Amino acid sequence: MVSRGKPSPGKSVPKLSTAQVRKLAEKHHFSDPFAYLPTGVPRQNNEEEIAAQNPQQARRLLDFISWVARTRMKAYSWGLENVPEKGVFITAATHVTQFDVFVPMCGLFHQGRRPRYMAKAEMAKWPIIGNWFKTVGMQPVPRRSGKAQAIIDESVRIMVEDHRPLTIWPEGTVTRDPDKWPMSLKPGMAIIALETSRKLGYMVPLFVSVTWGAASINHFFPWPRKNVVMAYDTALDYSDLLEGMENWGEYGAPQDAIDELTERVADRMETLMEEIRGEERPAWGRWNFRSMSRKPRLSRVSRTQETRDAHISSIDRDESEDKE
Repeated sequence: MVSRGKPSPGKSVPKLSTAQVRKLAEKHHFSDPFAYLPTGVPRQNNEEEIAAQNPQQARRLLDFISWVARTRMKAYSWGLENVPEKGVFITAATHVTQFDVFVPMCGLFHQGRRPRYMAKAEMAKWPIIGNWFKTVGMQPVPRRSGKAQAIIDESVRIMVEDHRPLTIWPEGTVTRDPDKWPMSLKPGMAIIALETSRKLGYMVPLFVSVTWGAASINHFFPWPRKNVVMAYDTALDYSDLLEGMENWGEYGAPQDAIDELTERVADRMETLMEEIRGEERPAWGRWNFRSMSRKPRLSRVSRTQETRDAHISSIDRDESEDKE
């Protein structure tokens, strides 16, 4: 049984077995995310993006990160052929460990794209590493209250005006789930996808990326190398949530569309994680960052009703305040 609370002292995270990797390889065509053109299929590099983002420094850094990663893991991936050669797109990635930053980043870079990355602003101030993140296109995200809308606006601008793809870790930080499953997602990712789609007039491709295996790496003695697998999924369909988007007005996407897209991404993350791990997600719920406990997953009907109830409560509070 999967633990409901914090892991006991000394509890280690199970490694991804070679037997499970072989099982996945029977179903998927594996590639190396730390190699150039990892899928082996010729494609056009997006030279404009590459030239705009510290090309020589970025390549040297990419080669260094790839070398370091290879000393610590045997990395496999599937689905990188889904990465578009041009145009904007969003990648929503899991955040089990810090390697969940570098594995999809290297995979996308090696496929000839240079997305911007949403990362907490404090990382830009870290010695050495802070400069690395700036080199690869980090977009600092201040985590202070009252900054959420500014972050969303800047993210939308990056895609609409700069025509750059964007990578987001919608959990907001490394998962707090004791058993290392994706935890509750922040809604900003969904708002950015919906609002960018509205402004561009079409559904912006949204890809879910899931990485598993790095949680068992011992950073002090990482040998023998651990198996790490990344799945880069096909584009998620959320076209139904964009119906009537021309009428959203100044308040943007409706809350029920935001909640639904957030849940679709979270569910897809868990589904891919189940496949990679060869395990079932915790049946009694998803880890909630605010309460630091598992909360039941809501069905689509429940999510819609919860949104309506919250809206009605908000109206009631406003009317009560007006009467006072």
